[in-house]
Formats: sequence, structure tokens, C-alpha cells
Amino acid sequence: MVFAGGGMRFGIYLGMYAAACDAGRKPDVLLASCGGALAAAIVQGLPDDARRKAWLASPAMHAFWRDLQPGPQAGIARLVVRATRRRFARQRAPRVPDLFGDYLFEAPMHLPLPSGAAADAPAVAVIGGRLLFGEAEVGRPRGGRPLFEETVFGDARTAALLQGMASPFAAPCWGDHAVAGTVAADVAMPLDVACRLSIADFFYFRCVAHAGRHYIGGVVDLFPIEVARRLADEVVMEFKQPFDQGLSIPAWRAVLGLDGNQRLRHVHAQQVAAWIDSSDIRSVLARQQVHRRIDWHRNRVGLAVPPDPATYARHIEDQWQYGYARAAEALRRPAGDARAMRKVDRFNQGQPCAY
Repeated sequence: MVFAGGGMRFGIYLGMYAAACDAGRKPDVLLASCGGALAAAIVQGLPDDARRKAWLASPAMHAFWRDLQPGPQAGIARLVVRATRRRFARQRAPRVPDLFGDYLFEAPMHLPLPSGAAADAPAVAVIGGRLLFGEAEVGRPRGGRPLFEETVFGDARTAALLQGMASPFAAPCWGDHAVAGTVAADVAMPLDVACRLSIADFFYFRCVAHAGRHYIGGVVDLFPIEVARRLADEVVMEFKQPFDQGLSIPAWRAVLGLDGNQRLRHVHAQQVAAWIDSSDIRSVLARQQVHRRIDWHRNRVGLAVPPDPATYARHIEDQWQYGYARAAEALRRPAGDARAMRKVDRFNQGQPCAY
């Protein structure tokens, strides 16, 4: 089961996992990117749904999000200027991006996660991206070189299954992008560090340093269907909403040299055991998450976090129920269900990448 992140509604993944177990289809491995990594670690570390939900909804987790503060570059005017430049720049990753100093929020390294693994817990593999450049190279022309190597953090079996794997973006149809042609596996990274770096999306958080290397988050391969197929015979993942053209697509283009919606079209055109439809999550769970807010008085972009632990816990419950209901519905439908395929066809106004 793929926990594909793409927002701060982490509770939906705990609900999705619970629905899969109740349907008799407990996943053997959770492949997680971005915020999905946090949920995967909670699933692996705790033995039942009630304790997992309670951990994510806990005052300690609420305090973690409340403690995030605007970074030094979070001024409103600066953000608007840089976002506008990215929107109208058409080149793909023309320069080495500043992922060391150009970010919105300060985040502590330590995530409040359970330690160890519960009995009979699924394996967890986490997606991240290793930087292939140093801080001294920021701003230089890229010159067609790769800047990131997709890295999967997991156990020895995961590493063996991924040995020799080419990047999902190795085909010529993806164009001149900044992702290396191979996928690396790392069995030494502690799970809590892997989860912390996986949420380090560019322009949101500073890249993460560990053991002399730097990493960005799972956005380097947010929908890792190819990796999932290397790890398992049966894949269950989300049918996601498209990216917005104003902020997200230009950011992908500037840093990775990729089009997020082209990637989505390609992934949605693949056959999987079940598509969990979360394409309406922005409207159904519009406020039940941690989200950006504009603080005009302080001239800062901040995070809107529920003001008290009780409200935060209600939001986690809403997320959990959404994820459970959508996964239960998807797992009742046969693969290739006509309704799901019609939705895929409506999304795929462009063409998926053909290898």
C-alpha cells in the first residue's frame, strides 16, 4: 500500500490501513513519501488502530505542529516575487536551487514517533531524495547534470528488490530533468530520520543533513508506482487530485525539471489492484489539516494549526474516517472497475509517458 503524502492530512493513511486490514488485505509493506512516511512509522510502531490514532491526535503531535515557526525567508512580498518568477520561467531546473536557505518554515529535527516495531507489523520503505550538490554550488547553471538521486530507505529485503533499478524518469519522454537515472537503497538510515527528511519538501522546509549528506523529501517521487511494483505483486494507492498551476507546477519545474501533472497522468494510467479515490480531499477536508496562512500584520507566511488539542484531535478523526471510507469503497470494487476507469480517462487529458 502506497502512502503518497502530498499534504498534511496524515490521518487518512491510518484510516486506509485500517480499512485494508478489515477487508482481509493487510499490506505486507507500506511505501511512503512525504507526510505518508509519518503515518507509516506510526502504523509500524503501534499494535492497533486505537493507539495509532491516539498517537497522531496526541497533544505532543499537536505541539510539534504548533511549534513550527516561519523561517527567515517567509516574508509575503518575497514569496510573491519568487513564486511569480517561477511561474513565468519556462526552463526546466536551469540552476542549482537554494534548498539550504530558501524555505518557509523552521522545523525541529525530532519527530514525535513511536520507537521500535509492533509484532506482525508491515515493513516500511520511505522515499527521499539525496542532493548531488553542495551549498557552495547554489545558483550555478545546472548544465543538464542530475541534482537529486531518488533514495529508498528500508530493510535489507527492500534493498535487494530494488537493486539495479532505473529511475522512473529514465525514459526520454520526461525531458531534461534533474533526477539521476538510478534509484538508490539505504538500509542504514534510522526510520525517524527517514520520516523527517521525507517531509522536507522544497521551499517548505530546509533540506535535511545526515551523516555528511543532504536530502529533500519524498516529492522527488511522490507517486512511486514503479518502486511499489518492485516491492510487491499487488499495489494499492490513491487516485490523487491534480496539482495547481499557480504554485506547485512551477516549483516542480524549477527544482526537479518535471511536470507534476504529467507524472500523475502517467501513474493514473497504470493498472493497480485498487485505486483509493482521494481526488476531492481539498473540498471534503478543506480545513481539517495544518495549512498555510497569511499573517499580514507580521508580514509572514505561517501555518494555521488548530488552536487546541481537542480541535486538532477532531480533525485527525475526520481524516481517519475519510481514509477508511474511501479505502473500504475501493477495496470492494474489482480491479478495472468501469467507474474508476472513467475517472482516470477524464483526468488523462494528456498522454502518459510510454517506455
